[in-house]
Amino acid sequence: AVTLNKATGQITLDGTGLNANTSTTFVLTNSTIAANDILVFNHVSGGTIGAYNFNAVAGSGSATVTVRNLTSSTLTEAPVISFAVIKAVTS
Repeated sequence: AVTLNKATGQITLDGTGLNANTSTTFVLTNSTIAANDILVFNHVSGGTIGAYNFNAVAGSGSATVTVRNLTSSTLTEAPVISFAVIKAVTS
């Protein structure tokens, strides 16, 4: 779990092994996130650039973030990701 109450920021992920073609999730607690918002992630350093896919499902005050290892090998890296919350409106 990660707590960061800002619309943009960086998260350093845990370097625990992530098996090949496998996903894991964590919760980003963030008071700026609303249920309809969009989160954008960018892998900025640490680990193999392009080896991961990031996706998030926003909720009220948090998001569930999925990290997927896209490679055919187990990765034991600690990637640093930047994120931005894009405020969305549903009409």
